Amino acid sequence: MAVPQQGLVIPYNGRHPFALVSLTDRASVQELLKTLLDPLEPFFSPLKSRVRCPGATAVRFDQTASEVEGICRPLWGLACLLAGGGSYKGTQWWIDGIKAGTDPTGKEFWGFPRDNDQRMVEMCPLGFALGVAPEIWGGLTEREKKNVEGWLGNSINEKNMPNTNWLWFRVFANLGLKKNGGKFSQERLDADIEHLDTFYRGDGWSNDGPEGIHQMDYYSSSFAIHFLQLLYAKLAGEDEPARAAEFKKRAQMAALDLAHYYDEEGRAIPFGRSVGYRFAMVSFWGAIAYADIELPAPLTWGMVKGIVMRHLRWWQTQHDMWTSSGTLTIGYSYPNMYMAENYNSPGSPYWACLAFICLAVPETHPFWTSKEENHWDVIPKIKPLPQPGHIMSNLGTHTMLLSSGQACSYPMKGTHAKYGAFAYSSAYAYSVPPGLFTLEQYALASQLGLSDDGGEYWKPRRLSKSSLEYRDNNSPVLVSLWSPFVDVHVKTYLIPPVEETPNWHLRVHFIHAGGREVQTADGSFAICNERTPDGRYLDLYDEAKCEGTSPKVIGNYDLATPEAWASGKDGAFAVSKGAVGIKALEWKEAGRTATLVNADPNSNLVENRTTIPTLQGTVRKGEKVWYVTGIYARPGGRKEEYLSGWGRTPEIPGWLKEEIGA
Repeated sequence: MAVPQQGLVIPYNGRHPFALVSLTDRASVQELLKTLLDPLEPFFSPLKSRVRCPGATAVRFDQTASEVEGICRPLWGLACLLAGGGSYKGTQWWIDGIKAGTDPTGKEFWGFPRDNDQRMVEMCPLGFALGVAPEIWGGLTEREKKNVEGWLGNSINEKNMPNTNWLWFRVFANLGLKKNGGKFSQERLDADIEHLDTFYRGDGWSNDGPEGIHQMDYYSSSFAIHFLQLLYAKLAGEDEPARAAEFKKRAQMAALDLAHYYDEEGRAIPFGRSVGYRFAMVSFWGAIAYADIELPAPLTWGMVKGIVMRHLRWWQTQHDMWTSSGTLTIGYSYPNMYMAENYNSPGSPYWACLAFICLAVPETHPFWTSKEENHWDVIPKIKPLPQPGHIMSNLGTHTMLLSSGQACSYPMKGTHAKYGAFAYSSAYAYSVPPGLFTLEQYALASQLGLSDDGGEYWKPRRLSKSSLEYRDNNSPVLVSLWSPFVDVHVKTYLIPPVEETPNWHLRVHFIHAGGREVQTADGSFAICNERTPDGRYLDLYDEAKCEGTSPKVIGNYDLATPEAWASGKDGAFAVSKGAVGIKALEWKEAGRTATLVNADPNSNLVENRTTIPTLQGTVRKGEKVWYVTGIYARPGGRKEEYLSGWGRTPEIPGWLKEEIGA
């Protein structure tokens, strides 16, 4: 077992070395990676086979597997560094750890995997490392190589695996051995790739699972499928040119879609599960360079470099994502167990090291030699993405994703927030429920919740039947049908911003409360609920300070105070780091009122104290009601301009008025 020791200690209000690297070129990114690897040193086990990262939290698998994560996941970064000709003082730690961990007679043996074992995941970075860093395989004796063959190849080829992106992990276990002349299974490798091809849906996109599952998140791109397809194309391309060409073609198509997920400041749109892998969200772009892809017009290598470098720089500004020992925490911008999946151990966040695939790219490649450029200068400001069921936009100073409603194929904490929300923003991250009692705990940012018990329990969108449609002037609209209760049915329309009102998007619900009365709560984005002078909750809006809320934030549980409510037509807004708000735009009175919901702390991924402007109403049993909601967001620009668009609400499209029967 690893013996925790004193390592790097970050003082109060101090800065992690990660934040202090000036990112300009390949050498500086190499230094950035080393600031991630260095703090792990004290947490290696005596024989170096395991890394027990600080934190005593448990996961759905055993402690040994958790510590195997701790050593294998940083291998993504180390292997890329070595593959690109770099060096690291602790390379031998990993070589020694591989020796000890794969020795079935040793004290620190990792253990052979069982069916659906977490150890299979960690075989992927190990297989890749063996394939690209000759010093690792070359550092093993013949007996040690046999041990690696036995653990990495034979054991995984005999076991069942989840019918998801996991199958790629077995591909790389076999590929790593194949590249070194080790014992592997070509039959299993081919069968897995052929099955993974059944996940392909078109336009460059693969689903994270078989037919009947609609889950296209970062696993479809940077965390697994596209990323590993590109690595495979690079490493096996000479032997399998047709397969490599197909993977590269898919990446070229997907690149024009995926560019919409990153804004000018380098922020990615948090969406779906495992976003605690942080900067791995940008690894697709380094993999494109590594695989020698010809970029599709109008993208340039300067734009690709800009996406990666700006993204890493943004993460350098997130100073609270570290433990006091300098290791990554479970969370996003700060430690957060509410957002964690049941497979997130203290070592899990090091899947973030996928981002350093760019270090395996030669320094003479145009990825490194080009000047950084802004891809938003050339790509459309609004783009529908049929395969994931999204409409992307970059109007109103942030990048936004409207979602038709995906769903994880198995029970997951906060799945409705991670996949079922209506909008996801690069500036205003999604919120997860820290509890399941009242709106404060549900934290319904960009969600509509319905309650049949007086507001104690709420049901937002989770499973839905959705479509991407085109209306007047070929404008994209997302339509979803969902039923929070068996006798209550909702049809939701999501309409992206337009140039005339760039800070607004429309969310329209037709609710039929066939069998019961329901209360409704329609939330905008969540925003930081701290005033500038002292960090206390926001006051009533002050025009001189350009900060505050309307109506007044009274505080949780005090919902009967008149000052806390406004009419739905007047709406509610909050101004701190930009402005967000919500208004009822229906012309037929629906009786909605506006207020601020103080979400429970640590519900949001980026801001640990937030408030959510919210419209609330009631639909009586048997009623059919139309809600037309305008959602306002302006995160950038001068603070004096945060509310400059609040007074001009968007036009209701003619086709929608006709459908409503106005």
